[in-house]
Amino acid sequence: MADPIVDAVLTETGSAAAGERPARRGRNPDDAVDAYSKPIPDILSQIKDSYGELRPAERRVADVVLADVTFSVDASNAEIARRADVSEPTVTRFCRAIGCNGVRDFKLKLAQSVVVGRLYLAPLPAPEPNEDGSPLWNVVFGEARNALNLVEHSIDPADILRAAELIAESNQVLVFGLGGSSSALAQEIQNRLFRYGVIVSSYSDPYVMKMTAATLKPNDVVIAVSGTGRTREVVEAVALAKHYRAKAIAVTAPDSDLEAEADIALTVEVPEYPDPLKPTASRYAFLAIIDLVSTAVGYRLDPHARETLRRIKYTVLSHRKGKVLEPLGD
Repeated sequence: MADPIVDAVLTETGSAAAGERPARRGRNPDDAVDAYSKPIPDILSQIKDSYGELRPAERRVADVVLADVTFSVDASNAEIARRADVSEPTVTRFCRAIGCNGVRDFKLKLAQSVVVGRLYLAPLPAPEPNEDGSPLWNVVFGEARNALNLVEHSIDPADILRAAELIAESNQVLVFGLGGSSSALAQEIQNRLFRYGVIVSSYSDPYVMKMTAATLKPNDVVIAVSGTGRTREVVEAVALAKHYRAKAIAVTAPDSDLEAEADIALTVEVPEYPDPLKPTASRYAFLAIIDLVSTAVGYRLDPHARETLRRIKYTVLSHRKGKVLEPLGD
């Protein structure tokens, strides 16, 4: 569903940027720095970090802005001044005190900050704790079960087997993932596959991803992990690997750029819980997909994979005491 605040942000950002300063003559608009590499000032953090340095009247303006960001985006200078019980020049001084050129510049940067969504600006009511006092106990378990259920009913087993076949027949496998969850999942794929004797490496540095992608050959495979499928660096690295005729497997969201780039896309859409304080449940879904593919690879490479696992287990038990039926490693 469209968010009128976000729509207003996009409209205001475009019009304000166009009216703030005319473009230099002879400048090609295509040469402008795009949104990926041009940081957007986080004006809300600037207000909070500068709060102790503001004059008392300016703090009242800051209190109004932080208490109701949506109001402050749309309100006029006079309306903000009335709500803060200060003069209009005080609002202007406040804007300059936090590093803006004036009210117009402040309103533009404030509108850009609202793009993250209301959930990060206004907290939801505190959840009712469980009997043991843990918040969201039932939600965390329920969301994890829902994520696994979505994988079971949305992933085609034939795609799992096709992905396993590509991996089993490959010369080497590279795994790409950026960000917190995706980089950890990329490392997890490496941990799963090397135990079967697969030559595999994971990378989370965007430059190294591109450099390694440029070394690939037709019988190599790339596995890319992305929760959104829109991380440009990952999509570009996969496209480069495909250019050198490597095969690509994506573990990602459906209808995404990464899905379109992959030879085999293992996609699942896990709805996000509305409270951002709860970690995303999509991790469970992606881990399940990784386990499905890894298990299929193991059986495809048996008995070679089983012998590799035996060697690893023998080495581990020679290093420390343990049981036969316990996690391989630690």
